[in-house]
Amino acid sequence: MQDAERPRILVVDDEPINVKVLVDLLRSDYALVVAKDGPQALSRCDGDLLPDLILLDVMMPGMDGLEVCRRLKANPRTQDIPVIFISAMGQAHDETSGFEAGASDYITKPISLPVVQARVRTQLALKHARSALQDHNLKLEERIRARTRELEQTQDITIRALASLAETRDNETGNHIKRTQYYVRALAEHLRHHPDFSAELDDTAIDLLFKSAPLHDIGKVGIPDAILLKPGRLDTEEMEVMKRHAELGQQALTAALEEQAGSPSDFLRYAVEISHYHHEKWDGSGYPHGLSGRDIPLSARLMAVADVYDALISRRVYKPPFPHEKAVAMIREGSGTHFDPAIIDAFLTLQEQFREIAQRYADDDEHWSPIDDFR
Repeated sequence: MQDAERPRILVVDDEPINVKVLVDLLRSDYALVVAKDGPQALSRCDGDLLPDLILLDVMMPGMDGLEVCRRLKANPRTQDIPVIFISAMGQAHDETSGFEAGASDYITKPISLPVVQARVRTQLALKHARSALQDHNLKLEERIRARTRELEQTQDITIRALASLAETRDNETGNHIKRTQYYVRALAEHLRHHPDFSAELDDTAIDLLFKSAPLHDIGKVGIPDAILLKPGRLDTEEMEVMKRHAELGQQALTAALEEQAGSPSDFLRYAVEISHYHHEKWDGSGYPHGLSGRDIPLSARLMAVADVYDALISRRVYKPPFPHEKAVAMIREGSGTHFDPAIIDAFLTLQEQFREIAQRYADDDEHWSPIDDFR
């Protein structure tokens, strides 16, 4: 077997006779490197080709073996190299000091040649097993990351497909879906530092909120065209039918969730909340259930602000688009009645960012709608 293919062992001892004994014992099975003191041993570990194992004397002039071992273990490049101390000091506290310094094994002099061979084989086998396990874990982690990316892509495609389905049934949307996504994310990122919201708004939650926001009106696919596409205001009876879209969306998305092995999942959970509750109002006067305050899920409270702001600045068949300043004033007036006051405080802080989002994703054409999202 060529040296390049054999395990590489660094022998460190200031006594040439000790070095010769170990070299003669191991040279037939291993590639050997020798160092006469601590600094030279450390320098032998500076190159690209690291030893697989180190046989290290404890008592050496200058830097002793314990200090050499500590430095090796403190260096990320060398910390995984097993160290076997070989020492004339055989008291229990000597061995304890060796293991505390980071050694994998401790052999006392005078050495038994079969013992040294057995200990070396054992430590090399353990190192090989650890390396194999580490490689396996790295490959497994990469497969998990790849599978996670694939799953996230599938989820994104599913959400986009569902959102596109809603768009085909509702001529009001334009870039409404995209704008509300970014409004919701801006609010969530701002509120993640608020003590009342920080527990709910971590990176994962904000990402899922952003992805789920386009499904807020998915239930409109179940509304008859005569009402959904009516070129004018809805009467009271028609409005009651329109309000059903909140529960239709919840039912469709909940059914999709239940198909995921019968257990709830974060994927689509926010979409269920948003589609079902974003027309609820802080004072309990909204629909479909008249929830109030914090009984309304946070995701829906965020969407309520985003949805209404965008409806106000957009053209509708019964009104021109309101200027940004008027929309802001109207939403401010809804604080504590329509909207969560803490979210409105965030909105007022971010109002220029909302304006920028609206301009960045402005519709190329004018979109008309019979639906008053501010009701």
